[in-house]
Amino acid sequence: QVQLVESGGGLVQAGGSLRLSCAASGRTYSAFAMGWFRQAPGKDRAFVAVTVLSGGPTFYADSVKGRFTISGDNAKNTVYLQMSSLKPEDTAVYYCAAGNVATGSGTNRASDYDYWGQGTQVTVSS
Repeated sequence: QVQLVESGGGLVQAGGSLRLSCAASGRTYSAFAMGWFRQAPGKDRAFVAVTVLSGGPTFYADSVKGRFTISGDNAKNTVYLQMSSLKPEDTAVYYCAAGNVATGSGTNRASDYDYWGQGTQVTVSS
């Protein structure tokens, strides 16, 4: 069973930066997609970014392109989300998601991911 542990959330002023990390244990898939979704109060969970740890394309939501960077460390089974130029509208609980590319993970749809972290709060003050 894959388990995901997130870290790095917190409170930051608008224009600031934060880096989120998500470490996976129990991974057995060679093509392992890891990504981030976020959920603001009263809103649906929304795609942020995804990458494939063993190498492959990365995808971003339009709302974060140019400000967020996703990267992965295949040896450590870890994905990072570097967030810069943060805005108050980036405030949300950020969830790490992961799954086997061969069975559909790696898209912008939450339903395509098999494993989820507990979430980490990111709050951007104006």
